[in-house]
Amino acid sequence: MTRVNDYPLLIEFVPGTRISREPKVVSKLPIVQNGPPGTSVVFGDGATVPLPTDQIVFAEDGGGTARVGFGGMSFEGMEGGQLVFLRVRDLQPEELLSPQRGRRMTLEPHLVASIAVDGRVVWPQ
Repeated sequence: MTRVNDYPLLIEFVPGTRISREPKVVSKLPIVQNGPPGTSVVFGDGATVPLPTDQIVFAEDGGGTARVGFGGMSFEGMEGGQLVFLRVRDLQPEELLSPQRGRRMTLEPHLVASIAVDGRVVWPQ
């Protein structure tokens, strides 16, 4: 069982969600990769929300609920009706990261059941 204090930022999505990961493609050409395969949360209606894969330190969807732990991300609160998260440090070396990586992640509140920071549930309050 996942304990909320196991990860600096743990987002539990609403019931009926699962994790989807793009398969890792190994190129036979000497191409610099843009980072790890993409990770998304898939909702019961088929909608998907992409996540910053390079910041994920834990992901599970046992029991029909997706839980994703992030390192190097902070929860900033609500802004314009959305939950806002910022990249505060990269977990991978610069050369392994996409130059187009996002610095900010936003989620609609109705998609999220809870957010825990350093083991303390901070949303909803």
